Amino acid sequence: MDMSASLCLLALHAHPDDEASKGAATVARYHAEGVRTVLVCCTGGEAGEILNPVMDRPEVRENLAAVRREELARATEVIGYDAVHMLGYRDSGMSGAEANEHPECFAQAPLDEAVGRLVAIIRRERPHVLITYPDDQGGYQHPDHLRVHEITGPAFDAAGDPDAYPEAGEPWQPLKIYYSAWSTARVKAIHAKFLELGLESPFSEDWLNRFGMDERISTKIDISEFHGVRRAALIAHATQIDPNSPFWFGLPPDVVAYPYDDYILARTLVAGPVPEDDLFAGLRDPVRR
Repeated sequence: MDMSASLCLLALHAHPDDEASKGAATVARYHAEGVRTVLVCCTGGEAGEILNPVMDRPEVRENLAAVRREELARATEVIGYDAVHMLGYRDSGMSGAEANEHPECFAQAPLDEAVGRLVAIIRRERPHVLITYPDDQGGYQHPDHLRVHEITGPAFDAAGDPDAYPEAGEPWQPLKIYYSAWSTARVKAIHAKFLELGLESPFSEDWLNRFGMDERISTKIDISEFHGVRRAALIAHATQIDPNSPFWFGLPPDVVAYPYDDYILARTLVAGPVPEDDLFAGLRDPVRR
């Protein structure tokens, strides 16, 4: 018996567009299998820059939060999210930016408050697996990305504790936390494909040596049948993604240079062997609470 329809995956992201650049094909694959897929987006992206010159217009700049919410709706439809929850905080901006000090920004939110908001969503959606950002974010120290990591572990523990946040609903204990990871192997494979096709690679030597978490990767999800989802979801974020960017779109759309999304199994209440090829390894038959 296929138990996928009883399973739920919750991905936690900082801003609109992060759900497209990280793990979009994974979510699309599980949605196609019948798994319930849930996105928690922590901020509205109000402090983001407009990176697509065509979209850098006064009416867009003045209404950036609303525009990015519309982009998020289009991208999540492409990916196949069954539910989207906004955690309700303001974008904190890049490290050192004036937006870091805004009283409504995610970085300024009391930890207990932010954890409580996430606990309420977890208890409502009852996910078995959470995807979040890693503990080592040396390549990208955005305050909101750091905050995503900071709230996930406490929410994982509190969601199943009947004494924690009693106003947030009936307790529900998720069973696994995964960190999304960009592996060096992935970057090198994409770089090699550019060169193989006679194209200029956007990856410098710094990029090729930037990550270094490969030895921690526990789980590789085959997304070869869904690789086009990421491209389509990124294009939906027209303010954030330049459609002429060689970084995102330099390879032909039918070329799959690296057919996996990589993850680090960070927490688990289910014993099982690693490496894995399934985020729900150990949970499918029977589905466990």
